[in-house]
Amino acid sequence: MLDRTRHYKEEQQIVTTSVAVSQDTALVQGVLREVAKRIVGQEYMVERLLIALLTGGHVLLEGVPGLAKTLTVRTLAETVRTSFQRIQFTPDLLPADVVGTQIFDQPTGEFRVKHGPIFANIILADEINRAPAKVQAALLEAMQEKQVTIGGTTYRLAEPFLVLATQNPIEQEGTYPLPEAQLDRFLFDIRVGYPTEAEEISILRTTTGTRGAPIEAVFSADDALALQQLVRELPCSELVLTYAAKLVRATRPQEASAPNIVRQYVRWGAGPRAGQALILGAKAAALLAGRAAVSPADIRRVAMPVLRHRILPNFAAEADGVSAEPIIEALLSHVAAPGSALPA
Repeated sequence: MLDRTRHYKEEQQIVTTSVAVSQDTALVQGVLREVAKRIVGQEYMVERLLIALLTGGHVLLEGVPGLAKTLTVRTLAETVRTSFQRIQFTPDLLPADVVGTQIFDQPTGEFRVKHGPIFANIILADEINRAPAKVQAALLEAMQEKQVTIGGTTYRLAEPFLVLATQNPIEQEGTYPLPEAQLDRFLFDIRVGYPTEAEEISILRTTTGTRGAPIEAVFSADDALALQQLVRELPCSELVLTYAAKLVRATRPQEASAPNIVRQYVRWGAGPRAGQALILGAKAAALLAGRAAVSPADIRRVAMPVLRHRILPNFAAEADGVSAEPIIEALLSHVAAPGSALPA
């Protein structure tokens, strides 16, 4: 009886939410159209950056130089009427260069606060792994608490607040590995690949010809906050919640449900924050697709970028050349999706 009542309430919530979803999906699709004016291909990256915007989550973009990571982030920021700042991370960067500092004002004889570039809605943290530990600690406070500390005083950051960070996986000299605690604050870890031949030809055509159409803002900061609230209000069935929890638990080698590849190659699995990221990412993916409820397919759609940086391979994995990607693919095959008799 309780299950039947819960199912009825879920159906009623879907009907109530579907009207708002259909209206806002068209608004969100407008962002994709504006970004496509300037960015050729890279639909996977663009779509997941938009999902991050809809959830308020931070994103780590990894790829070699020249794959339009920085340009895509800048273009996405132009589609939203918000403040945008780019911070170029270097080994000599100081926390005050990011969050701000206190300056002595001689006419008044008092200290005044000068805000740093972190006081913006969308932050492009370029080459984030080049910053030393103290800068990473200051950035972690901003990412985790949406606040910074200057001279012992805490200042709230304006919302929406997103950190979209890039790093080059090739160059290791003068870089600092990101702490696990900071990696876990990123909703997604997106690997950016090379364009196809057709896309590369189109890139050459558009970037060596006349300047393209200007990018138009699609919605405001208040609209972004309203969309984030709508994403959280989308219903999610107990079956989908259970599926997300089982996926996350199967990443931990000590769990009985873990597949052999996890037991063999994983040192530490994902924590509960991974499950939260799966659900929020799946809700945003459903909104982007124009649906008012989350399906197991939405969970699978975001599983790779959610889990990639939250699974820590062991020495055996390094020796055998096994990365997180094949482990996650094995997990998706091992854990049965709701409604399927066999693992999906």
